[in-house]
Amino acid sequence: MKHILRAAALVLLATPALAADPVEGLWQTEADDGAYAHVQLAPCGQAICGTIKRTFDASGEYKSPNIGKQLVIGMVPQGGGKYQGQVWRPSNDKIYVGKIEHAGNSLRLAGCIAGGLLCSRQTWQRIK
Repeated sequence: MKHILRAAALVLLATPALAADPVEGLWQTEADDGAYAHVQLAPCGQAICGTIKRTFDASGEYKSPNIGKQLVIGMVPQGGGKYQGQVWRPSNDKIYVGKIEHAGNSLRLAGCIAGGLLCSRQTWQRIK
């Protein structure tokens, strides 16, 4: 009986549903209008969301009013390292159709209009 319980416990610990999503973590954005941010990507329901944790400009770290706001909204995994949802651009306070393509310690984030025909892209780097 002990062997069965141990085996069941090992199966539960190895279950993929318990594994962290590969995009979870702290990411650094590219500069946009002279500033960049550290964004924490984490689960929000069945999706991934990203919250601004720190902000920087040419003079260093500063306390932006955008700290704590959600930049990546409801990114749903599509398979193959791809996600779809929405992104918020603080500089113009607009929300766009969003896409993420994840590969290793970088991800490509796009904010799109016109059904995804016109997109602005950034490559983010993993901090941790």
